[in-house]
Amino acid sequence: MTDLSSTELSARGAARVEWIRSRMPLLARTREDFGSSRPFAGHLIGMSLHVEPKTAVLLETLAAGGAEIVATGNHGSTQDDIVAYLRDLGMTVHGRRDDSLEQHHENVAAVAAARPDILLDNGADLAALAAGAGEDWRIIGGTEETTSGGLRLRSQLEGRIPFPVIVINDSLLKAIGENRHAVGQSVVESFMRITNLMVPGRRFVVAGYGWCGSGVAHYLRALGGKVAVAEIDELKAFEAAMDGYRVAPLEDLAEWGEVFITATGHPGVLTEPFFERVADGAVLANCGHFPWEIDVPALRAYSTGATVLDEAIERIDLPGGRHVILLADGRMFNLAGREPKGNSLESMDLGFLLQSLSLERVATAPESLLPGAQPVPDVLDREIARRMLAAMAAHR
Repeated sequence: MTDLSSTELSARGAARVEWIRSRMPLLARTREDFGSSRPFAGHLIGMSLHVEPKTAVLLETLAAGGAEIVATGNHGSTQDDIVAYLRDLGMTVHGRRDDSLEQHHENVAAVAAARPDILLDNGADLAALAAGAGEDWRIIGGTEETTSGGLRLRSQLEGRIPFPVIVINDSLLKAIGENRHAVGQSVVESFMRITNLMVPGRRFVVAGYGWCGSGVAHYLRALGGKVAVAEIDELKAFEAAMDGYRVAPLEDLAEWGEVFITATGHPGVLTEPFFERVADGAVLANCGHFPWEIDVPALRAYSTGATVLDEAIERIDLPGGRHVILLADGRMFNLAGREPKGNSLESMDLGFLLQSLSLERVATAPESLLPGAQPVPDVLDREIARRMLAAMAAHR
């Protein structure tokens, strides 16, 4: 936690949000629309999502529509100045940057305890708590931001969610604009910012060739990286091969790669058999939502020692004199380290417009949606595409 007072933190947060807000024209228009229509009047929106400046602009937009807000961030990505700023706006925001995982779970539980009737979820953490609450908690619907959360809703929570949840990451618009291009850009930027290592000529292995993985591979290669892809889905592996990447199983790439980046949304991608073969000095990083793609507990159990080298850099010693470098403790590393930026402003303007209009649909026409996880309605995708194209044309 920073030593600044809450007043100083809030002022710093306000200044940062002002810059972000000025570069998010799609949300600016929506904020005006919501100010007139007030679609969230009488509703309490519960949020579990990264608390950073772009999210603050989203919350301002929802508040303009009459929403009350109770919120928390994700583990390790909360920015304290933004928390202070949002609290000064009258929102209830739990958590801070240095919270432990246990404290983070308590923060999510505190949001759930407020019994919001609309959820803005990231990883289906709130939905999971709602599934166990029964009739004690009435929810009219919500949204889920991530692929990982969508998978969770459609697997372990399948049939247990009696309200509609629009999965923002099912949107083709978001997949193209945010996942492929914005995540791809932010992952490469964050790798350089956190490690200060050079991309050109370095050997990278990207695990997963979905929208995020393909974007990461694209931007690494664009900057001169040598990129291989590990993908268990035959069709995606074929696509990666046709895009010109070396494609092979992780075990065959363990000794070749210098940097391994997981982007699958699934647990247990890098596990002990991989750690037994990985090259000395390799960097391990994850850009998926949950910190489970790199099996960090197994890595620590296999290790002979560990040394924290910087805020998001840890050396893990392995048997036989080898070592690996773990970034951000296996958490989403493009929101880690000093001055994390995350995805680009334009992509989040688009993504949060999807959130805003999807939440508006939940608040005003829940009967038009089915219970459980579902994609963004096509009519919203196409309307937002038109708005984004118009905004892009205005800057040419």
